[in-house]
Amino acid sequence: MLIYNVTINIEESVEKEWLIWMQEVHIPEVIATGKFEKALMTKVRAEEEMGGVTYSVQYGCPSQQHLDAYYAEDQARLQAASNKFAGKFVAFRTELEVISQH
Repeated sequence: MLIYNVTINIEESVEKEWLIWMQEVHIPEVIATGKFEKALMTKVRAEEEMGGVTYSVQYGCPSQQHLDAYYAEDQARLQAASNKFAGKFVAFRTELEVISQH
């Protein structure tokens, strides 16, 4: 299993609106692609030097083929939907390989 991790630092001025959009719209749309099995959203409990609030969304993905299909078929469209918050956040993405789970 892989985890597609998206870490986002969002400005406090739009945090509440963004959080609702993420939970009610964006994450369900990503899951609806059929490429991911689950999503876990967490808030980073540290004060950021650059300000804002940081969140991590971890999407459970059954295989590299599913993730590659997401990149090819869905990623651009779904990322474009976040343009309503343009200039108010920074994000970076990482792929994690699950080694064990206890």
